[in-house]
Amino acid sequence: MSNDFNTDMKHRIIIVQILIVASIFFLGAKSFDIQIFKAKELTRKAEDDYSRHFTIHGERGQILDRSMNKLATSIDAVSITACPLKIKNPKDAAEKISNILDINQKELQNTLSSKRTFAWVAKKISPDQAGQIRQLNLTGIYFETDSKRFYPNRTLAAQVIGFTGAEDSGLEGLEFKYDSVMKGSSARINMKRDGNGGNLDLDKKKRVELRGNSIVLTIDKKIQFLSEKTLEKTVMAHRAKSGIALVMRPQTGELLSIAHFPKFNPNNFKEHDRSVFRNRAVTDAFEPGSVMKVFTAAAALEKGFEPQSIFFCENGNYKIGTFTIHDTHPHDWLSINQIIKFSSNIGAAKIVQTIGKRSLHNHLVAFGFGDKTMVGCPGETSGNLSPYRKWSNIDAGAISFGQGVSVSAIQLISGISAIANDGNLMKPMLIKKIISNTGKDIKVYHPERIRQVVSSKIAGQVKRMMSLAVKEEGTGTKAAMNGYSVCGKTGTAQKAMEKRKGYSKRNYISVFGGFAPQGNPELAILVVVDEPRKQYYGGDVAAPAFKSIMAESFNYLNIPPEKSKNMIALLSSGEKT
Repeated sequence: MSNDFNTDMKHRIIIVQILIVASIFFLGAKSFDIQIFKAKELTRKAEDDYSRHFTIHGERGQILDRSMNKLATSIDAVSITACPLKIKNPKDAAEKISNILDINQKELQNTLSSKRTFAWVAKKISPDQAGQIRQLNLTGIYFETDSKRFYPNRTLAAQVIGFTGAEDSGLEGLEFKYDSVMKGSSARINMKRDGNGGNLDLDKKKRVELRGNSIVLTIDKKIQFLSEKTLEKTVMAHRAKSGIALVMRPQTGELLSIAHFPKFNPNNFKEHDRSVFRNRAVTDAFEPGSVMKVFTAAAALEKGFEPQSIFFCENGNYKIGTFTIHDTHPHDWLSINQIIKFSSNIGAAKIVQTIGKRSLHNHLVAFGFGDKTMVGCPGETSGNLSPYRKWSNIDAGAISFGQGVSVSAIQLISGISAIANDGNLMKPMLIKKIISNTGKDIKVYHPERIRQVVSSKIAGQVKRMMSLAVKEEGTGTKAAMNGYSVCGKTGTAQKAMEKRKGYSKRNYISVFGGFAPQGNPELAILVVVDEPRKQYYGGDVAAPAFKSIMAESFNYLNIPPEKSKNMIALLSSGEKT
């Protein structure tokens, strides 16, 4: 009995030992399999739970004004991702999140119900929305640091700056034109996170290193604001369709303002009609009316005429073929000075009949009409200046006073600035420089002289003609400023009818372009108002806006009145006043 018991115990011990050895062998083999053969796979699965490889995009470069004020920048945002396999109740999660983000609940529920380990929920949401979702403490929902485009001045210079889309790609304006310059670089990184979906080691330094280049504009934020404020008042007061106002430094071609009305907010551009997005100062051509007479006068002076040369103006009615040209007020004999002062259509037509079609055409081309200025904005028009050989006699007459020819606002202010700049045509300048993400200059742009259009003497004579237009009995008296000698020219053009030949008797474009002071022009300004209703003459509609923008800009730039300059000069020389 005792021997049988001992034998049985030995067998049991052996079996237990065998089981223990087998277990140890199995655990060892399993451990070997896990650590050697399945190590990479298991490591990857673990990392999928707590980290993920992402392509990180550097922030988009900024758009700055001439004083380095931000016009377009990037701000912190949050993107929401999910691991659908970890979400216990997709319907409940979708309902809560969609209420906060105002997105389609059914589509989000389908996304969260999938068998995937990764899915996008929403990109570039506000920190406030992200905070509300964080408070829900939803398992499987994660938060990634991101950035989105922001326009701190809202509507300011919106048509010039443009805007970006959901992926921070430029869609309009300079954002589109310089998309490749401002777009940040990309890099693939491993981003770890905790169980609550918080990022543990997002490489923020890497994001800064990948930031795109920035562009510095010639635009002055303050003058842009002043221009937009005045333009809005003008368009609203005259119940007009729209308006444009440009401010340029004649000596350099720098654009200090390109204002539009109506305006839009690029932060929520989807709420606006697409027609308001374009930079019409560059993209749209219009018939400028009598502003063109200053270029006709310049052509006559270049052909040897004097400012006092006289032309018979037919007492207000002049027939060319079957067409009749009219003047607002009848005149008999007028000098070129007076033709500009009183804005005689017949006088301008008589000038081109004398100097010839070719001469006028060549001078208009020299001033930049019929060709793009290459200002650096997308969609620029070249306007329409047909070859002089195609001009009929009435065509030539009409073109001399700004009908039958179309120009862009950027062309027109450049031509006016050439007169202000002693006959030198400058290339319009909107981009001042491009800088790197560390603030170093990559490319600096300098004023570029295109050509001498007319001599300094003739430019001076045309300046005087333009100053007469702003003085008593001239058409632009409402542009006159105390303390400054203003040079300018009105324009009132009938708009061509869209669906049939001829011009509308109801729709006009009102224009005033000019500069000040006469002796040393600091600023050139152009105001264009489309389809004003209360009044329509350029001298009544656009001239007061010109005066307001000029006066406020001079005050901001601390440009003293000319009389003060004379007094200072006299005092410094010891003379009595």
